[in-house]
Amino acid sequence: MKDQVIIFDTTLRDGEQALSASLTVKEKLQIAYALERLGVDVIEAGFPISSPGDFESVQTIAKHIKNSRVCALSRAVAKDIDVAAESLKVAEAFRIHTFISTSTIHVQDKLRRSYDDVIEMGVAAVKRARNYTDDVEFSCEDAGRTPIDNLCRMVEAAINAGARTINIPDTVGYTLPNEFGGIVAQLFERVPNIDKAIISVHCHDDLGMSVANSMAAVQAGARQVEGTINGLGERAGNCSLEEIAMIIKTRSDFLGVETNIKHEEIHRTSKMVSQLCNMPIQANKAIVGANAFSHSSGIHQDGMIKNKNTYEIMTPESIGLKNQALNLTSRSGRAAVKNHMDILGYIDGDYNLDTLYADFLKLADRKGQVFDYDLEALMYFANLRDEDDHFKLNYLSVQSGSIMATTSIKLQCGDEEKCEAAVGNGPVDALYQCIYRLTGYEIALDKFDLTAKGEGEDGLGQADIIANYKGCKYHGTGLATDIVEASGQALLHVINSIYRAEQIAEIKQKSKMETV
Repeated sequence: MKDQVIIFDTTLRDGEQALSASLTVKEKLQIAYALERLGVDVIEAGFPISSPGDFESVQTIAKHIKNSRVCALSRAVAKDIDVAAESLKVAEAFRIHTFISTSTIHVQDKLRRSYDDVIEMGVAAVKRARNYTDDVEFSCEDAGRTPIDNLCRMVEAAINAGARTINIPDTVGYTLPNEFGGIVAQLFERVPNIDKAIISVHCHDDLGMSVANSMAAVQAGARQVEGTINGLGERAGNCSLEEIAMIIKTRSDFLGVETNIKHEEIHRTSKMVSQLCNMPIQANKAIVGANAFSHSSGIHQDGMIKNKNTYEIMTPESIGLKNQALNLTSRSGRAAVKNHMDILGYIDGDYNLDTLYADFLKLADRKGQVFDYDLEALMYFANLRDEDDHFKLNYLSVQSGSIMATTSIKLQCGDEEKCEAAVGNGPVDALYQCIYRLTGYEIALDKFDLTAKGEGEDGLGQADIIANYKGCKYHGTGLATDIVEASGQALLHVINSIYRAEQIAEIKQKSKMETV
């Protein structure tokens, strides 16, 4: 019987820290559902003490996720732990993950304490967390650069205090695989109570070795791997969980371990995270990159024709990648769209069929034939929108010349439809001037990207913007065959997010005043 390696996902915590704009609660919940379907064992949903938004996200995810253990991060500080527990208490079972630095440079220059003080703080944190749950994880931050004697002392003390998982992070991605595997091996040899805890690893990719270090640790006895989808994370990122999952699956006989990951969910989970986080995946990325299963060399193609195993050690289907072209047109009905979504592996809860079909018909009228990548792009975009959007674009007309452009729009603002026209140095600039005037929001754009979704000149265009409003950053995305319309949808996505945030703030303020 093979040992299980627990998969601990921190996309929503460590991964989100690297994004240009924070995810909304709805977007985080959508990712959490995808991680649950993927078979992730533990979802680190956030750092509740860091902000009210993070607290709300953790609480929402803890309330809705049932098949994965929801976890929250906290420093080795009493208030952090109490707030983490408060956010998680809606779940039937949960994990508190508390940490403190253990390397010499961190202890001396960051914490400015003695090592005995650090051990005392770590022990106190674990004991406090155990008052709320018996599932407590303790991390030795920067363990990769911690003297082994000190690391052994800390691990032993944390286990005695009640930690049931001990995490050994290579926080700055400094160690080499044989070095990191050796650290884990020494812990098993030197810590007398090591059998009472699961050893976990959390490796960063600063030198491009996070996955290799994680696998070296597994071979040395670690039985939990922490990472993110697509390797998102601070600086150069984290260990890519899709790579860990496929390494263990592909080399299972050699490694003697297995995971609970549903591998056929990897592709769409990766794509969803990339879409919602506005973080494109490089084409040559292992497992999920666009070129991961492509073969251009004549020698390779000849081998593939004769036997796919000549140049493929895993199949596209094993990660849920289906290359089937779908012949859908404006004459196709709802049943046909649903059938093709079923073939692609999506279930009813992943999308709203009414919304998807309405968007499908609009697209089919414009480009004729609709393909699988079109349907997926429409689904992800629809999931980003809210039925109760206050601002909606009802009509758009653009006249563009070599010097300036004129744009006219009709914008639904709540129950009222308003009209506006503006001149700009391009159609998008003119459209944005119209939207600013009608909504009353003046927003600074930090980033504006246009990318093609699909193939050919009639493919969908996606606009992604990062906008700054009163010191807060917002991500907006829009999708349409017309790139000007896509740009407008992206801005309205941002403005609707701002509008909702202001409405919630007003309600909270009113409730606070009434309480007083």
